[in-house]
Amino acid sequence: MTESSLEFIASEALGRAFRVDTSSVWAEATDHERLTRTGVGSLIAFQGASSSEYLVGVLDRVTRDLQDEAMLDKLSDDGNFPVEARQRDLLRVVLLGTYRTVHGSKKDTFKRGADSYPLVESPCWIVEGTNLQKLMGLLAKQLDPDKRLRLGTFVADPSAVAVADGDRLFQRHAALLGSTGSGKSWAVALILERARALAHPNLIVFDMHGEYGPLTMGESPTASGFRIAGPGDNRESNKAALYIPWWLLNQEEMQALLLDRSEDNAPNQAARLTHHVRELKREHLIKEGRQDVVDRFTVDSPIPFSLSGLFERLSADDTAMVSGSGGREKQGPFFGRLTRFINRMKSRTEDRRYTFMFSPPGESEDYEWLHELANDLLGTNPGIKVIDFSEVPSDVLPIVVGVLARVLYEIHFWTEEQKRTPITFVCDEAHLYLPAGVADVAELRALDSFERIAKEGRKYGISLLVVSQRPSDVSRTVLSQCNNFIALRMTNDQDQAVVKRLMPDTMDSLTASLPLLDVGEAILLGDAIILPTRIRLDMPEVKPASATKDFWSEWNEVEVQEVDIVSAVEAMRMQSRK
Repeated sequence: MTESSLEFIASEALGRAFRVDTSSVWAEATDHERLTRTGVGSLIAFQGASSSEYLVGVLDRVTRDLQDEAMLDKLSDDGNFPVEARQRDLLRVVLLGTYRTVHGSKKDTFKRGADSYPLVESPCWIVEGTNLQKLMGLLAKQLDPDKRLRLGTFVADPSAVAVADGDRLFQRHAALLGSTGSGKSWAVALILERARALAHPNLIVFDMHGEYGPLTMGESPTASGFRIAGPGDNRESNKAALYIPWWLLNQEEMQALLLDRSEDNAPNQAARLTHHVRELKREHLIKEGRQDVVDRFTVDSPIPFSLSGLFERLSADDTAMVSGSGGREKQGPFFGRLTRFINRMKSRTEDRRYTFMFSPPGESEDYEWLHELANDLLGTNPGIKVIDFSEVPSDVLPIVVGVLARVLYEIHFWTEEQKRTPITFVCDEAHLYLPAGVADVAELRALDSFERIAKEGRKYGISLLVVSQRPSDVSRTVLSQCNNFIALRMTNDQDQAVVKRLMPDTMDSLTASLPLLDVGEAILLGDAIILPTRIRLDMPEVKPASATKDFWSEWNEVEVQEVDIVSAVEAMRMQSRK
């Protein structure tokens, strides 16, 4: 054997296999003292079909029982064979992969899955100490250095680095799940820090609570910061303020935002809205001299149009009189049927909370404005972007997030294949806009956008990193498309059940430990890591603003200042923290 090979000595065997099936191997421990150093979650290696092959699995269950056995060396006084109780320690191991000291021309290889199964009476060993360090080092070395994403260290051996395949983690969508306070935000910050070390990273973080603001500060920030514009923002003075003008919404999004479908006149309102929007977009294209687009655009194409012009045309419909019999005028087909719709639109557009959508700067009606937005968010300079949605009204939050994601996805979709740079959307607090079960009209629009990305995005170089403290409240369609999971502590039984359903059946032993994980500990499994296991995440250099408050300590130390209360009241009135 080479110096780096794992060594399994016959005299140090833990026990022998006595039952083998397709999902697990049962062994009886013969070294009871060595067993006392072994716990559920430990790695166990079985001798394979050849002397160079070992099948590695995780210890799933330990059972101790007593069995009566006959003593054959002497008879009792009544002529029967006496019996004695013998202790049996039984182990159930779920196989994860195959280690080979020699495999063709290669030495020391490890692959996921088992090409064969242990034979009955095959010896088994605990993978510990030097062997464990060598195995963990081998897993890291098997990854191309350019693909390595260090996430932390193995709980079983803190000296061994836990490395994931960066390509595989983002290629097939990933989910980062855990209860509040388990370390999700730190995990996201850690991944962003690792990505920043690359030459041209490309990630967009949908930050629902402004937690990742610290990552955009300092002399060498991890990310560039944007925020959905508030009533007090001015694009000329604040390039970080993002506007989502009304004309970016497609037909269904506009109707979800502005229509009350319970009204009898809703079909008429939808029809006139669609008609006028199409005509206004057409007129704008003609004014801009874009005849090439006039011949191809649809009502859903993101083309600027005049909001005041839309009001004028709807109002004209609502009051129009037409010629009747005998030359007398009569009410038009839409007379009075659009009044409530127009009033609802005016109420929404005049609400200063929706400045980012209905009162953007004049330049947002320029044909080239969308070019600038796309370059800011899809370009790799800056490469990591954090968008703060914390001041967006909750009733339109799903539509706003969904519109932005859909527009960016469609731009990426229409980019020439050889010119696409992969991009990942980090969906923080995904349960707020990707709900499971029954969703309202606004939430459905966001769901449609993200479920399309989940199902089709991989083909076009867009992936999702879904982050949530309530996986039971997140769309099953989105979660089911995730092939990688970073599962932190979870105490809610419904959330645990969702995670277990998403995992392979053979991973029950790992997911069963979810409520017992410490802060910052995670179960990492999926395509991105060769050996599913429990790890301790590294601490990010810059911590997000998500630390849990020390209630008892601060009640004893910190006094509330009146000036801070007054400042908060004024911020609420102005709908801005600035």
